Amino acid sequence: MRRRALSVALLFCAFVAHAQDDPTIMTINGRPISRSEFEYSYNKNNTDNVVDKKTVAQYVDLFVNYKLKVEAALAARLDTTQAFRSEFADYRDQQVRPSFVTSDDMEKAARQLYDDTRQRVDGQGGLIRVAHIMLMLPQKAPKEAQNRAELRIDSIYNALKRGADFAALAKKLSDDKGSAQQGGELPWLQKGQTLKEFEDAAFALKPGEISKPVLSPAGYHVIKLIERRMFLPYDSVKADILAYIEQSGMREQIIDNKLNELAKASGTTRTTADVLQERKVQLEAKDPALKYLIQEYHDGLLLYEVSNRAVWEKAAKDEEGLRYYFSKNKKRYAWDEPRFKGIACYAKTKADFKAVKKLVKKFPFSEWNEALRKAFNNDSTIRIKVERGMFKPGDNSLVDRDAFKRTVSIEMSPEFPIVGVIGKKLKAPKEMDDVRALVVADFQETLEKEWVKDLRKQYKVEVNEAVLKTVNKH
Repeated sequence: MRRRALSVALLFCAFVAHAQDDPTIMTINGRPISRSEFEYSYNKNNTDNVVDKKTVAQYVDLFVNYKLKVEAALAARLDTTQAFRSEFADYRDQQVRPSFVTSDDMEKAARQLYDDTRQRVDGQGGLIRVAHIMLMLPQKAPKEAQNRAELRIDSIYNALKRGADFAALAKKLSDDKGSAQQGGELPWLQKGQTLKEFEDAAFALKPGEISKPVLSPAGYHVIKLIERRMFLPYDSVKADILAYIEQSGMREQIIDNKLNELAKASGTTRTTADVLQERKVQLEAKDPALKYLIQEYHDGLLLYEVSNRAVWEKAAKDEEGLRYYFSKNKKRYAWDEPRFKGIACYAKTKADFKAVKKLVKKFPFSEWNEALRKAFNNDSTIRIKVERGMFKPGDNSLVDRDAFKRTVSIEMSPEFPIVGVIGKKLKAPKEMDDVRALVVADFQETLEKEWVKDLRKQYKVEVNEAVLKTVNKH
């Protein structure tokens, strides 16, 4: 009894020591945030190369706003959706799965693969290193071409029998230009790697021996056996085998096998997902950086989805809100110089240019491109080219010349000799669409500020100023 009490006391002391070592820096909606989590986020987002580097005090509001949005996402149960759970599980697995493979596992797999390959290769006659001189000959070549190739390969073979240098002839005459530069030499070969006719002749040779001309589907060959040996030593191919294991997906198969074994070993209904989750908890206990990396991804997914619903998508689709916002803030979007709202048009004929002018009068500006495409470029013939936009001086040379009356050079195309601009010059935006991108961005910013203001009213935030002063100083 006394021993059990002592154990409990020691565990309690260890817990208190840990809590003192990593105190709570703030509480958001009753959820405690440790100093180490805040430090991880602050240090990651305020490295020396960050342009707008924040002080710890300045970063507090950004961090709190971030956590408030995550709370909103949790309240909306966005973490329970199948899409979220699937994507987060995939990321978690990427971080956790590698821990199930040890260097011993990789060594064992590499050895097994090596032993299997060596047994197969050695059983088929080992490895050979050969050189060849090849004359290419298409399989359905005319009889005359076949006869010429046969006479030529015979003359090469006879020259070799009279003592000609194999490497020199290969460099000069072989149609296999890759090996020709190496005197006809090929990499080490095993059975099953090349053409059967070539292979049968090559494996029948003795070291130093030269074959008679051999006909394969690629053409004629004269082959010289340089060396024969059993499979390469393990240490000489180990790095290549390990690379193959990574590239072929065998490593992932090893992990899958281990996960299945661990799940079955418990004798319960534990799944591989349970095993992965347990390992995640173990790794996070040993490595806080990993814990916060995974937490950051978890919160980031929630933040994106809740922000999209509350701000980004809402602002982009709220036409009434956008137009009202524009009407109340028109002065913010005043231009320091006029704009040209229209198109720069390049046409094949004057008739087409006139037709473009007539057509666009029937459609709102936002529909010009589609209307012109259907009317003039709806088949294999391109009759016009246009660039539509809200142009400021300097954006387009044709607009500069014709709309802003500037002296500029125009690069003319012989294919589209008729050029001009269609539209109107504006001193200031007339409607929201004239500056839509800016309005949407500003409207989003306004919605976000209002959202954060509401979240701060909805969720209680308490910051421990004493702990905040110890950030990166303990």
